Amino acid sequence: MSPHLLYIADPMCSWCWGFSPVIEQVREHFGEILPMKLLMGGLRPGTQDPMTPGMKEDIREHWRHVREASGQPFDFAFFDREDFVYDTEPPSRAVVSVRGLDPALVFDCFRAIQRAFYAENRDVTDPGTLADIVSDLGLDREAFTDQFKAGQTITETWRDFETARHMGVTGFPTLLAGSKEGGYTVMTAGYRKWEKVKEAVEDYGLRIEK
Repeated sequence: MSPHLLYIADPMCSWCWGFSPVIEQVREHFGEILPMKLLMGGLRPGTQDPMTPGMKEDIREHWRHVREASGQPFDFAFFDREDFVYDTEPPSRAVVSVRGLDPALVFDCFRAIQRAFYAENRDVTDPGTLADIVSDLGLDREAFTDQFKAGQTITETWRDFETARHMGVTGFPTLLAGSKEGGYTVMTAGYRKWEKVKEAVEDYGLRIEK
């Protein structure tokens, strides 16, 4: 497989939302020479317990830091929700579903789910909400729902999580460059400004051209 960029992220990761404008700049600037693939990292997949007051405060503080660093919008009314279960598997599975239906829309889907959760306070753990979001991208709602429920999609989603862990990725966002056969080089592990990411990718490009 030829060299590419591999973006490992989670739709309900606040720093990934902060990094969203940067990743779009990377795709626009380098997409022709280093196409980007998206792998679901699995921030809190399978969570069953509702958020505690302490967890809410920790996440609220993360959101404040991300907003300050990135300028991305956040709807803090989210923290008024009662008994919310912060399970990141359903929105990740929605992205994997779209990847199977129309790979060209996978980044649009990922970004739309992020915006719905962080800026619009929509419950992206709810399959109906996810179907609404995907429908707005122009995909058939019934086809998405069938794909979302399919055992193969569930398996593929968890395979993404396992792949990320086997690669040693412990935080999101993570952007790698390389290939499965030749190995990967870290472009960033965590949030970085566009200029720094651009510099890292350009340095990688110069190395592979030699």
